[in-house]
Amino acid sequence: MWRHIASNALTFFIVALFLLAGVVSWGASQYKASGPLSQAICLRVEQGSNMREVSEKLADQGAVSSPALFRIGADYSEKSALLKAGSFRVEQGASMAEIVDTITRGGQNTCGTEIIYRIGVTRQQVQVRELDPVTDTFVDLARFDPVSEEVPAAYEQAREDSDTAYSIVVAEGVTSWQVVDGLNGISTLDGQLADIPAEGSLAPGAYEFAPGVSANEIISRMSATQEAILAEAWAARADDLPLASPEEALILASIVEKETGLAEERRQVASVFTNRLNQGMKLQTDPTVIYGITKGEGVLGRGLRQSELRRETPWNTYVIEGLPPTPIANPGRASIEAALSPDTTPYIFFVADGTGGHAFATTLAEHNENVERWREIEGERENNSGN
Repeated sequence: MWRHIASNALTFFIVALFLLAGVVSWGASQYKASGPLSQAICLRVEQGSNMREVSEKLADQGAVSSPALFRIGADYSEKSALLKAGSFRVEQGASMAEIVDTITRGGQNTCGTEIIYRIGVTRQQVQVRELDPVTDTFVDLARFDPVSEEVPAAYEQAREDSDTAYSIVVAEGVTSWQVVDGLNGISTLDGQLADIPAEGSLAPGAYEFAPGVSANEIISRMSATQEAILAEAWAARADDLPLASPEEALILASIVEKETGLAEERRQVASVFTNRLNQGMKLQTDPTVIYGITKGEGVLGRGLRQSELRRETPWNTYVIEGLPPTPIANPGRASIEAALSPDTTPYIFFVADGTGGHAFATTLAEHNENVERWREIEGERENNSGN
């Protein structure tokens, strides 16, 4: 009898441990995941405030989904005592981790007029915005393409204002060439970049700067940030991954980054490539073929040809075995963490499903059905666009 009770107690204890581990893992994921803000806000932290008061204010402004989880994350990262007073700009979609970093780091983070230089995968954009003091949200004064559009008066006026704040926002999945091309086009920065940093070595994200700062300093900050993100994710990696080094993890992360734009899919997509590597299958991913053609310099701007899928380049994973020799873009933190902690799935195939996501499959027969469904959706879209 006592043996039976002891056995049941041990079983309960083990189950409880697994449940606790699951809750901790879920909480960490939610803490780092993109937040609910649909537009930037200004968070005002009064002198003498504490994290509880700030977390409730953030919840009231729709910036966090769980004040309690926000406080737990701040405590766990040992940043609660570092809270600064002031007005802080909280960006659209900012994670709890990013908000905690913002309100404990201090430094330049004004809530007045801002000029934001956005470097994207397909285009660049300059945004001028200012704070609406009634709603504590930002209102656009101008948005324009610095390459092809005329510079608006609002931009020139903001440049003359000594209180204007400046930042550069680099999208996830841009190549190092695109980053350099974008930075070299920002006249507010000092100097021109001649060398292209190693692919994958630059962390996407927002970087505040003061006019006259060198473009090299921005690159150095991006490199240091990516190095720290990769080191942290590598130290927390799952067991038995088919990755021999952090460099290989960065390569896989860049492929995940280019294959899906949905946060909830990243670990599933990573699982497909992990399973393929474990089974000795070719990765067969189109973004690597494209990189072999463009070398990351610009956008292909068309579909791949069959001859290009068969063309042998160091990056063509329809031809080569395993991973390509370098990353194919600069992945963000979420894709790096997905590559190093993928979901456990049996999937080895995926294809677009028409909703912006993907349909996953374990067998070739299932995959072929998903492909046929996707072709039907493509056909319907072509017919509708022709009407």
